[in-house]
Amino acid sequence: MPMVYVSVGSNIRRRSSIKSGMRALYEEYGVLSVSSVYETDAVGFSGDPFYNFVVAFDTEDKPMQIQQVMKQIEINCGRKRDGRKYNPRTLDMDLLLYGNLQIESASLQLPRDEIFKYAFVLEPLAELEPKLVCPGKNRSFRQLWKDYQRSHNWQPARIVDWDPVRANMLAEKTA
Repeated sequence: MPMVYVSVGSNIRRRSSIKSGMRALYEEYGVLSVSSVYETDAVGFSGDPFYNFVVAFDTEDKPMQIQQVMKQIEINCGRKRDGRKYNPRTLDMDLLLYGNLQIESASLQLPRDEIFKYAFVLEPLAELEPKLVCPGKNRSFRQLWKDYQRSHNWQPARIVDWDPVRANMLAEKTA
């Protein structure tokens, strides 16, 4: 079964939106591995800070099926799409990696280009899977993150003391 990596972000009702999204992902795919949650400033627009992290899981679903599931989860969590790329959002989920698969099409890009553009994607991915070699790059995510830090003018993220998967499990136990 391929390991799948998804970036997750929110800057509207961050904790409740993310908890709902993680609950839905868990119900669909089972055990989830999660990086630390990073708080980052909005990129491309003025808005509240985002919580960003990367989640991983195993699945037999194909990439397009995963994308459809994630889009429905986003909608269920109140995501509104208005055609603008940079705007506030309750939940944003993007498929980053699907095993070693490499795809370049109009509807899907794997590995997703945002990995190499944005610290808020690469840093949590490098934390979660430092030794994993990026398909097509022949470099580990730890190496890619070190290279990124040397070559980009980036604003460090702040780690948030919160685990959205554990928060869901604790909420279920107390209910």
